[in-house]
Amino acid sequence: MASVFGNAKKIYADLGVDVEAAFARLDKIPVSLHCWQGDDVAGFENTGVLDGGLAVTGDYPGRARNADELRADIEKTLSFLPGKKRLNLHAIYAETDGKAVKRNEIEPKHFARWVDWAKEHDLGLDFNPSYFSHPMMKDGLTLSSPDAGVRKFWVEHGIACRAIAESFGKKLRNCCITNFWVPDGFKDTPFDRLAPRERLADSLDKIFAVDCDARYNRDAVECKLFGIGAESCTVGSHEFYMGYAMKNRKLLCLDAGHFHPTEVISDKLSSVLMYLDEVLLHVSRGVRWDSDHVVTLNEELRAIAQEIVRHNYDKRVHIGLDYFDASINRVMAWTIGARNMYKALLMALTEPATVIKNAEKSGDKGSRLAWMEESKTLPFDAIWEEYCLRCNVPGTGWINEAKAYEKTVLSKRK
Repeated sequence: MASVFGNAKKIYADLGVDVEAAFARLDKIPVSLHCWQGDDVAGFENTGVLDGGLAVTGDYPGRARNADELRADIEKTLSFLPGKKRLNLHAIYAETDGKAVKRNEIEPKHFARWVDWAKEHDLGLDFNPSYFSHPMMKDGLTLSSPDAGVRKFWVEHGIACRAIAESFGKKLRNCCITNFWVPDGFKDTPFDRLAPRERLADSLDKIFAVDCDARYNRDAVECKLFGIGAESCTVGSHEFYMGYAMKNRKLLCLDAGHFHPTEVISDKLSSVLMYLDEVLLHVSRGVRWDSDHVVTLNEELRAIAQEIVRHNYDKRVHIGLDYFDASINRVMAWTIGARNMYKALLMALTEPATVIKNAEKSGDKGSRLAWMEESKTLPFDAIWEEYCLRCNVPGTGWINEAKAYEKTVLSKRK
């Protein structure tokens, strides 16, 4: 008797889709899991303050309180995820053994335990300077501040972070992607928008002037429409960073929640990749504003994956996740979003691309639309379950396992 997977595989094969080839290709596409979902972007500086346009909703029990708890929660999450994985760290997750270390003085040694742990779990590491939640963020500004002392501090922070990222790449023999998100902006309308942008560009130039081996670290710059406290003007706008990235051959980071609600980053990929070598994605889900909701398997997520797959951008698009929800079990939030990213990629890889493409080339728009719609209800679940099985991770059984982890581990944290 044919298996459910066998039947599904034949249906796809009849449409010209090689499911085994799809599995093999997905095995090579890494997704970078963000560490900050597990502790509500608190980090280990113990400031107790989250600002710079960031806000986390909810206070669900079980937040990771230290690095060991955070790593344990990440391990549990990773056990639910098929496919190739990475971990994305922020600078505020340095482990300084209780000593106060200024952000412009952090060093690779403060992340040594993260590197050892990453080696143990065969993970590449990505990195982010932390330009928020700090007293040296003056009037909502860091690298674009009119205060030269403030700018100097944050320039030094950026230089220190690139050195740390380069050390990650060397020690793990796996290139680190370092993303620069700078939340600088103005709550009300400024008279002069040019001067802060000139200062931001000058600060970035100073950071990137320090040599860093591209074999071990690649730099990305991230744009944003607006944020809390920066509703009227964000210094690092999309146009600013697109121009900066193109001029300076940096990766452009496109965050799914950083644009107007009617804009989608899926439509931007084929445009920017005509002029840039690579881009970084922060896959999130904006709801009316930049709210970093847990990623769901919606039309935009599928469109992002389709753009990557249809145009063979696997090696040019770096996929990172970026959302934080404290209103539900954090491990479940992590897992839901990450599994949906892998599902979207596998859906794109098993799309009857040849059939759809031939209809488009022949001018048969009706058939094109028909097959694009019919492909949505192909027996994908059997394909997904088989991929999870081969990766030795649970299918829907992960939900019960996550609830058991909550009962035995998370619920005991106060």
